[in-house]
Amino acid sequence: MATVELRFSALPEHVRTARLVAAAVARRAGVDEAVLDEVRLAVGEACTRAVGLHQSGGISAPVHVALIEEEKQFSIEVGDESPGSVPGGAASGAGPDGSDAEAEEDEMGLAVISGLVDDVEVIAGEHGGLIRMSWPTTPPAVALP
Repeated sequence: MATVELRFSALPEHVRTARLVAAAVARRAGVDEAVLDEVRLAVGEACTRAVGLHQSGGISAPVHVALIEEEKQFSIEVGDESPGSVPGGAASGAGPDGSDAEAEEDEMGLAVISGLVDDVEVIAGEHGGLIRMSWPTTPPAVALP
């Protein structure tokens, strides 16, 4: 199992870099070319969500992205350090700063990710959240002599 890890400051301009790296690693891992746009979009949504949670919560910690190449699967994990970053915002149903607009935006981002990725898991805890997305891979073609 090979893993590439990224950590970036919670700034919107770094989301593009995460998308580009994710697509390059996904291609190398054997994700179908037809799916690479979905990988880019899903990573962009997940990273944008994490950046937003960090910025609205005043969290200075970096956003964490792990690109994991397994035997028949490629996974991406996007982690934030926003306490209680559950789908739809805090337990009250509002966003981290209490705004319903932020909660709605958060739900929309998660809905987009769910529409792009068949295998997605959202985990939230008191120390942050994690979005794990997975795609099947095909083994590289073996060149015959």
